[in-house]
Amino acid sequence: MARVKRGVTTHARHKKVLAQSKGFVGRSSTNYRIALERLEKSLQYAYRDRRVKKREFRALWIQRINAATRAEGLPYSRFIAGIKQAGIEMDRKVLAAIAFENPAEFTEIVNAVKAVLDASATPAEAAA
Repeated sequence: MARVKRGVTTHARHKKVLAQSKGFVGRSSTNYRIALERLEKSLQYAYRDRRVKKREFRALWIQRINAATRAEGLPYSRFIAGIKQAGIEMDRKVLAAIAFENPAEFTEIVNAVKAVLDASATPAEAAA
């Protein structure tokens, strides 16, 4: 039986890791053992941060909506409650984009929400 030499396989594996670690700082991009550790860690960060990114964007949208609604004299929580009562089906991403790019249109939405909130207010709340 012929002897199996695995230099070609090893070289290919090393080459693949070093190609993926291109751009890392220092020996992390040139030394296989260090590059492998850094690459594994970078893949863990990438996996985690694909989920964190969603959280961060939602938080950004909420901040933008809150700032825009407070400028109109309505807190975020009342705005969201009112938008659901009004039957306006826009997600936070779209609302934030409108608030950021078209403040006049967003003011119209806020006014519609205020009208619904005022109509649904009980007489005791309206008197206060």
